[in-house]
Amino acid sequence: MNENYVIRSKRKKSTNDFSSYVTLYAITKDRQVTLAVYPHRHGISKVGYIALCLHRISELGFTIEALCLDREFYTRRFIEFLQIVQVPFIIPVRKHGQRMKDLLVGNKSRYATYSMRGKPALKLPIAIVVKYLKGKRGKHGGVNLGYVVNGISWSPFRVHQVYRSRFSIESSYRMRNLAKPRTTSRDPVLRYLYAIISVLLKNIWVFLLWTRFSPIKQGPRTISLRSFRFELFLLLIWDYIGSTFRLVREIPAFRCPV
Repeated sequence: MNENYVIRSKRKKSTNDFSSYVTLYAITKDRQVTLAVYPHRHGISKVGYIALCLHRISELGFTIEALCLDREFYTRRFIEFLQIVQVPFIIPVRKHGQRMKDLLVGNKSRYATYSMRGKPALKLPIAIVVKYLKGKRGKHGGVNLGYVVNGISWSPFRVHQVYRSRFSIESSYRMRNLAKPRTTSRDPVLRYLYAIISVLLKNIWVFLLWTRFSPIKQGPRTISLRSFRFELFLLLIWDYIGSTFRLVREIPAFRCPV
């Protein structure tokens, strides 16, 4: 049973076997919360997982302004599925092939059309934004960033800015790893439970920030992250667990150091 939930990838921390999860993440008004977590299981396609996420969004009564997805979802099958269900989405393109490379050459942000090969050819609207590196990482000049879009009438720059907000998910994953219980068990149910616990802790922290650490002032609501760090939140939880369950804090020694 465990083999159905194990993926094998590049070696990391002395192992090639990993548990993987598909997460549904919402970003709105400076709040980032995880709405659902699904364990990766062999035999279920990416389309199947996205269908699960869309169903969950519908159950919660939310409206999708733009579904921002990884570059790995840049496939004909997946794009056709999203177009059929009429979901607005943003997917960064893959710079494979000379035709795409030629399309991503220019000095102005713009929209273009790209034909993905197949029968019939799939016409894709591409939002292209030009970003100037300005010496970042020792590089200069401009770079063209392309995004496949659907059901969106935004400017290329806004498409880029909205997709950039998605990178907060990466920092959220790192924070989740701080809260995730450690185990050597290969039981997929236990590992899934621990993943859910870490996600819930992150969501509770975001809720507390928004409701208790937002200064009262005119204008848009802001959050004071310095007043309540995630590490402090975890420390308070651990301290409460220790005092409630009377964890061992010291061990009497038989001899004093010389």
